[in-house]
Amino acid sequence: MVAGPLVAWIVGALEGAVVVGGLSALGAGLYSIGIPKDSVVKYEIALKSDKFILLAHGTADEVAKAKNILQTTHPVEVALHAAKREELAGVSRR
Repeated sequence: MVAGPLVAWIVGALEGAVVVGGLSALGAGLYSIGIPKDSVVKYEIALKSDKFILLAHGTADEVAKAKNILQTTHPVEVALHAAKREELAGVSRR
């Protein structure tokens, strides 16, 4: 499930995405928002295995809170990925 600003980023990335190193369009979109390629490949495999991925985006405090909440559900994995530097720079100027 993807909601909020992440949808716009992924859709924008998909519109102009060139498939990167064998990644699908979704994988290229995830990669373009700063998720490392090895994680993208792992997520693509999980999705093909009928699993799902939940993405959360926010400030460091919001992400930490989301991680803590998600941990209470005993997920298979919770991973944190920082946004690309240029996105962080854009956020800090606002």
